[in-house]
Amino acid sequence: MRRFGKHRSVRSRSWRQGRALVVLPLALIAVIVAADVLNGPRIHLGPLLIVAPAITASFAGPGSVALIGLVAVAAEVLTGAFDRWSGVAEFETQLSSLVLISGLIVFFTAVRQRHRRELKAARSVAETAQRALMRPLPERIGPLCIASLYLTAEQEAKVGGDLFGAARIAGGTRLIIGDVRGKGLAAVDTSALVVGAFRAAAHLRSALPDLLSFLDGAAEAEPARTGDGDPGPGEGEGFVTAAVLDIPDEEPRVRVANRGHPPPLLLTPGGGVTELRAGTPAPPLGLGELSPDENDVDAFPFHPGDLLLLYTDGVIEARDATGTFYPLAERLASWREDDPAPLVERLHEDLRAYVDGSLDDDVAVIAIKRMPAR
Repeated sequence: MRRFGKHRSVRSRSWRQGRALVVLPLALIAVIVAADVLNGPRIHLGPLLIVAPAITASFAGPGSVALIGLVAVAAEVLTGAFDRWSGVAEFETQLSSLVLISGLIVFFTAVRQRHRRELKAARSVAETAQRALMRPLPERIGPLCIASLYLTAEQEAKVGGDLFGAARIAGGTRLIIGDVRGKGLAAVDTSALVVGAFRAAAHLRSALPDLLSFLDGAAEAEPARTGDGDPGPGEGEGFVTAAVLDIPDEEPRVRVANRGHPPPLLLTPGGGVTELRAGTPAPPLGLGELSPDENDVDAFPFHPGDLLLLYTDGVIEARDATGTFYPLAERLASWREDDPAPLVERLHEDLRAYVDGSLDDDVAVIAIKRMPAR
């Protein structure tokens, strides 16, 4: 009920503002008519009346534009009668032009309004898809404090090819972060398949190698196709770089299965930044025969107070105006934020400033801190 009341108050305020703005074109019509009458029959300012519906189209819908257009036509008729034009043909031409152009403005205003409704509906669907695919991670899972960030390279897009997820399992927490090769609907489709597979299997697969094998099958799914059966732009055979983490509640360590993904960074309270590199490199998910028979899992210390940063290559491959890559590890070493939310916010602001607000690739970030035992 509160949300409904808020939306109703917003609509009411918007309606009042629109009604106030209508005064501007009406005042403009009054000024033009007055000037035309005062200047006499020698100077005709009637053609300027078209400005009124044109201005109205910038802030109002087709109904208001049509109303202002009718007022402008009536004003033109009034000035023509008052001036007693001798050139009837000229008056008829100006009046017809005013009616025609006003009608065109009303038509294009209606088209614009329809496109706005369609865009609003599309954005609503995109936001729903984003919430379904990239659910915001909870701020607290067991002994872990978590913050996440998701940015798409395309400003109007809500969902891209990066992915992340978290699942609570018996005695611990599992997380995944990944990056789908390519862009477009195929990347979004593969991202949805991998995230869905992780959510479905994270609770059922007791060992990380088993979970990775299951995710391999999801990443090998056939990519999205266009209506004629051919791959669409940016679509085709692809793969997914991913890192899957298993963090036990009672054990101060983290197990990492890395499949071609940038290594997580471990931030210790003393200001150290360490890359958690895989002992044995493994290919990304979805490469079929190239996938290893057994997935190596590396274990690293993860003590209370430590902070893990997971990220996609959109962070470290971001470039500034000179083409220099974003120095993530150096930035982290110089900052003093030791909680996930402030760290992610600082990284977001710094990355945007570094690339001057224009990202070339999608970005996903997860910051995880192990809290001291209560």
